[in-house]
Amino acid sequence: MDSVAELGTTPLSFDQSRRRMAEASRYLAGGVSSNFRLGISPTPLVFERADGAYLIDADGNRLIDYYLGMGPMILGHTPQDVIAAVQDQLGRGILYAGQSAVETEAARLVCEIVPCAERVRFNSSGSEAVQAALRLARAATGRRTIVKFDGHYHGWFDNILWSTAPPPGANAPVAGSKGQLAEAGADVVALPWNDLAALRDRLARGGVAAVIMEAAMCNAGAIQPLPGYLEGVRAACTEAGTILIFDEVITGFRVGPGGAQERFGVTPDLATFAKAIANGFPVAAVAGRAELMELCTQGVVHGGTYNGGSVGMAACVATLSRLRQPGAFTGMEARGTRLMDGIREAFARAGVPAVVTGFPTIFHVAIGLEAPARNWSDLLRMDRARYVRFTTALLERGVRALERGAWFMSTEHDDAVVDRTLEAVNGAVRVI
Repeated sequence: MDSVAELGTTPLSFDQSRRRMAEASRYLAGGVSSNFRLGISPTPLVFERADGAYLIDADGNRLIDYYLGMGPMILGHTPQDVIAAVQDQLGRGILYAGQSAVETEAARLVCEIVPCAERVRFNSSGSEAVQAALRLARAATGRRTIVKFDGHYHGWFDNILWSTAPPPGANAPVAGSKGQLAEAGADVVALPWNDLAALRDRLARGGVAAVIMEAAMCNAGAIQPLPGYLEGVRAACTEAGTILIFDEVITGFRVGPGGAQERFGVTPDLATFAKAIANGFPVAAVAGRAELMELCTQGVVHGGTYNGGSVGMAACVATLSRLRQPGAFTGMEARGTRLMDGIREAFARAGVPAVVTGFPTIFHVAIGLEAPARNWSDLLRMDRARYVRFTTALLERGVRALERGAWFMSTEHDDAVVDRTLEAVNGAVRVI
C-alpha cells in the first residue's frame, strides 16, 4: 500500500482541530451544531478563515474545498461583490420586521430566473421552505398524503425525515432519527425513484396531496432522472390533481441559473431553494404558481422573524445577479467536467471500480459501482468505508471532499486548483 511519505509529501497534521474539538465539546453537544459535521475522518475540522476555493484550518493547513459549505458557496468563499453588497446593507440596518426594496428585488430575480416561480416567499433554511410547500399543497388539495422517494432528503423535521437512507428491502417509510414521532410519518409514502409505474400506481389510489422529489437526486448520489421520467411524473400529477414539488435546495441556481427544472425542461407546481441562492447567507425560498402561493394570504400561515431579512436579501441579489449573467457557468462547467474525467481516469488506472456521475457543478463519486446508479437501492452497493479512506487520504494531501461522495464546484476552482486536486486524487487512489 502506498503512503503519503512514499509519494514525496508530508501528511498534513490536524492536531489543533482535535484539541479545539475536545474543548468545544465542553459547551456544544458533540462539539458541533449540526449532526452532519460529526464523525468526519480523521477528525471534524476547525477553521480560521476561508479564501476563494480554499479553507485555512486551525493547524494552518490551506485546503482546497469541495464541501463549499455543503453546497452554498458557488461563488467561492470571498466573493467581493456579495461581500460589498452585504457591507452596504449592514450600514442601513440589520432587521426591520418590515419590507425592503432589496427583498422585492430578490423576489423579482427569482421570479425572472426560475420557470415555475410566479410568486415567491423567503425563509431561512431549506427545511423551512419544504414545510411551507407541503402546507400549501395540503391546503390547495384538501388531501393529506405526501409521496417522497427513497434516498431523497427534504429537511430534518419529523413529518418528512423518512427513508432518507433506508436499509435494503424496506417496504415502509423508515424514520431518520431517534425521538421522531411514528405518527408523523402516517401520511408519508416512500417509493423507489426513477420508477414511473410505481408512482402512477400510488397516484391512482387517490388521496395524494403532493409528490416531492429532488429533480436530480443530488443529496445522496447525483443521479439524473431516466429519459421521460420527469415528464411522466409531471403528467401523472396533473392527471391526479396532485401538486408536484421539486426540492431544488441543492440543484437550484447550481446546475444552471433556473435550476434542474430549467435544465430538464419540466416545470413543477412548487419548488424549494436554499444553499446557492445567497452564497452562504441563511436564505431559502418556496416559489411556484401564483394561485398556490397566494394561499399564504388566504389562511395558510407562513411566518418567520428572519424571513426576507435585508442582509440576506442583499447577498441574494448580488449572488443571483452574477449567476444570471451570460457565460456565468461556462468556466465552472468546463473545469468541473475536467475534474470528473480526471477522477474517473485515476480510478480506472488503479483498477479500482468507481463511477463518477452528475453535473459539472455538483457530481458524485461512488467506489464499488460498475455502472451509474438509478436509485437508492443501487447506491447501497457503494463501498462507503473505502470511500472514507479515500477522502481521508485526500485531506492529508490538502483536498477536502465530502465523505458521502458529493463534490461541489465554485467559480473560484480554476485550472490550477483542478490540477492540484487531480495530483492529490492520484495519490489518494493509490493509497486505497
